[in-house]
Amino acid sequence: MPMPLPQLPTGMPVGTYQSYAKAQEAVDFLSDEEFPVENVAIVGTDLRLVEQVTGRLTRAKVIQAGAVTGAMWGLFIGTFVMLFGGDEASLLVPLIAAVVGAGIGALSGVLGYAATGGKRDFTSNTQVVATSYELLCQAQVAEDARNMLGRLALRDG
Repeated sequence: MPMPLPQLPTGMPVGTYQSYAKAQEAVDFLSDEEFPVENVAIVGTDLRLVEQVTGRLTRAKVIQAGAVTGAMWGLFIGTFVMLFGGDEASLLVPLIAAVVGAGIGALSGVLGYAATGGKRDFTSNTQVVATSYELLCQAQVAEDARNMLGRLALRDG
């Protein structure tokens, strides 16, 4: 059976929050009050792509990261060869595989870095965030949700 295509949730707005944490807090409050939260959806609005630059990317950092990644893969593969390779596999196989993996990883990293031609000499984390979060609720229980959330607003006042 094919998976259904994604659809926007339906319902009536019962609250708007400036952060996802506040929207979660509101749904948690409804749940604590034994409200049927399966009727609620948190919808982020006005989405923005945010790329937070975390540092400068240098050839040395690229080589180091590639070597570490390659060494871990080499160690992983070498351990499997040692465990399942039969009588001829020695305890040195994982160590040798880690060294070879480090070399291949470092080479791969520096070649990839060189291929960019200096166009992206920084590291970053990217995420999609919303500027506000709206709680939508099915019409048959929306008024109850609004009343309960009103009590939360008075409590947090």
